[in-house]
Amino acid sequence: MSMTWDPGQYLAFASHRLRPAIELLMRIPLDAPATVVDLGCGTGNVTSLLRGRWPEAHLTGIDGSREMLAEAAKTPTRADWRMADIATWTLDEPVDVLYSNAALQWIEGHAALFPRLMRCVRPGGALAVQMPRNFDAPSHTLMFDTADAGPWAARLRGVQRRSPVSDAHVYYDLLAPHARELELWETEYHQVLSGDNPVAEFTKGSWLKTLLDALEEPLRSAYWEEYRRRVAAAYPRRADGRTIFPFKRLFIVARA
Repeated sequence: MSMTWDPGQYLAFASHRLRPAIELLMRIPLDAPATVVDLGCGTGNVTSLLRGRWPEAHLTGIDGSREMLAEAAKTPTRADWRMADIATWTLDEPVDVLYSNAALQWIEGHAALFPRLMRCVRPGGALAVQMPRNFDAPSHTLMFDTADAGPWAARLRGVQRRSPVSDAHVYYDLLAPHARELELWETEYHQVLSGDNPVAEFTKGSWLKTLLDALEEPLRSAYWEEYRRRVAAAYPRRADGRTIFPFKRLFIVARA
């Protein structure tokens, strides 16, 4: 999916977005891989963690957003930054670690994608993937409820998939024939957020953005305000003024 990213909006919740990336990284059972790819590297903040763990590896960051890669290039991380459509990206030679944090949910056709990515990993290497799986929560269902309920409905119909990530058993069946070891788990993070309507601001930096980008003013602002109103009611502030935002994520580590 082609879209223009706003690195600043995305990084507004960087600490919460980094937690699952670190959890995934720490579960990769390789001490000294020679080649590592960060597929969907974004601004490179996670790529720097890969460099920190494997300082001698040849590290490549792949992303389809020119804006995100421009931010990544400003970091001191020693990496080969490359722009590519990760839906069709291929390798000349397999790598030791193929790492993808919060990127593959944007890609359709997981039944073909995941076996293909597994073939990009050398024997003994690992495919490590984390994807949000919060699409049945109010933060996400309200995007589509709102989309269906206003004058913007025709323009938003079919813009975004409502359930882009399957249950864990689906990915087990896709990867088990190609992996000698396979670990899958799901974590629900109870994120404590500050600010005015922070759940709306969180989703505005990721999944909601495609819906907003499909609209022009004044429909864009009208849709955004209606979504904000609904989300604020679904995630009320606690007594101390903060908001708890439960968020589920699916993790996969497959050894070739």
